[in-house]
Amino acid sequence: MSSLFVYAHRGASVEAPENTLAAFRRAIEAAADGIELDVHLASDGVPVVIHDETLERTTDGSGAVAAHHAALLQSLDAGSWFSPHFAGEPLPTLEEALRLLAGRLRINLEVKEARAGLAVLDLLRVFPAADVVISSFDHALLAALRRTAPDLPLAVLQEAGNWRRALARAAALRACAFHPRANLVSRPLLAACRRMQLPVFAWTVDDVGQARALVRAGVAGVFSNDPAGLREHFPAAVA
Repeated sequence: MSSLFVYAHRGASVEAPENTLAAFRRAIEAAADGIELDVHLASDGVPVVIHDETLERTTDGSGAVAAHHAALLQSLDAGSWFSPHFAGEPLPTLEEALRLLAGRLRINLEVKEARAGLAVLDLLRVFPAADVVISSFDHALLAALRRTAPDLPLAVLQEAGNWRRALARAAALRACAFHPRANLVSRPLLAACRRMQLPVFAWTVDDVGQARALVRAGVAGVFSNDPAGLREHFPAAVA
């Protein structure tokens, strides 16, 4: 049976509300190899863990994340939208997430804006044991982080368009990984990544059959909302 590195996408987000400590704890229990989470900045510069720029979809708040102080954001209910069982689950700060995850498994921080990237760098100095990769669709943001932190592990996200151009950016950034949408993965893409010695982690993969096909093709890992479901079929990868 082939091994597979499984990132829990926003935590174990089929079992608990995405980007919450509850989802991260469930991912640890499911033996995920890593956790992917999203970072925005509160109005007072505190990095918080939420995917959207706005609050409506995953909390009982409203408006832009960046319009509110972290203390107010932490008072919101980020669980009831998912299930009454998670009523009162708070929106976490990145510091709270790192406190839970550092030293336990790899953490993929998807950073949404340049200011957030710099705040993340400051916070990571407090967590030297954290095994962190920073990813973004904003390749200019990654370039700015590379200039600030020459040894920082960076990954290039690709959703659509010319993957060859994205790989050229990955090479220029000295990226440690390439993260394409799963339907972009092809033999030419994987061959190019092998030549670059650049591991590929595809997103978002919950179907076991799709995961098996990607493993046979040569991907190093996947991002999944259902890490427990995949772990039943694939042993953990060696990081």
